[in-house]
Amino acid sequence: MKPELYTRIVLTCDVPAEGLHRGDLAWVVDYLPHPAQGEEGAIIEIFNVLGESLRVAIVPISAIAPVQADQVPTVRELAAAL
Repeated sequence: MKPELYTRIVLTCDVPAEGLHRGDLAWVVDYLPHPAQGEEGAIIEIFNVLGESLRVAIVPISAIAPVQADQVPTVRELAAAL
């Protein structure tokens, strides 16, 4: 299921190119088509635990899912790559 715009999502897999890990939380802010008819992308915004915006990243739509009531957020230190 494709999450609605401006909702919180969870990453379903690591995205090493963006320094993101499975389980990271973000907000989906837009979708974009793949230029060669491949998988659609999602533009996500990542925040720190204080609610401050850290960055915007593009990930495949298959790498995101809506958050669920039975999930618990965790905290990790941000990778130096970001």
